[in-house]
This record gives sequence, C-alpha cells and structure tokens, in this order.
Amino acid sequence: MIEAGFANGHIIDAILLMVWLEAALIWLWRRRSGRGPTLMSLLPVLASGFLLLLAVRAALTGAPWPWVALPLTAALFTHILDLASRWRG
Repeated sequence: MIEAGFANGHIIDAILLMVWLEAALIWLWRRRSGRGPTLMSLLPVLASGFLLLLAVRAALTGAPWPWVALPLTAALFTHILDLASRWRG
C-alpha cells in the first residue's frame, strides 16, 4: 500500500495538499488575528517547496526528464527570490 503510494506519486499528492492547507491556514490566521506572517511574505518559500515536491513526484512516476528539470529550475528561482527578500530585510 505505502509502496504503491510512492510508485504512483499519491504520497506526494497528499503532501502537496498539506502545503495548500498550510497556506490557507496561515492566511486565515492572519486575516482573523492580524498576527503572524503575511501570505505574500511566505509565498516564495511555499512555492519553492511546492515545486520541489512536483519534481519529486515527476521523478517517482517516471516522467520524462524535462518534467523533473522544469520544476527544479523554477524552485531555484523562487528560492533565490526568497533569499533576496530576506536579505533586504
């Protein structure tokens, strides 16, 4: 069962769903309490992680190499964007 979840990528689908849920909960918390990070400040790091997970999913399911390379490259750029925003303070 677990082995099949890795082979068909469903384990990654579940983790991707949790990332979406995390973003939604952070947004709701911020909206209701006015405290915590803004979603825009977290977007680059969430996007980077999401894209890395897409690359893992593509690799696990045997997708052609461009489908692994594309999200990896996009994750690099979102990571750089995140670092730049943190560097500026």
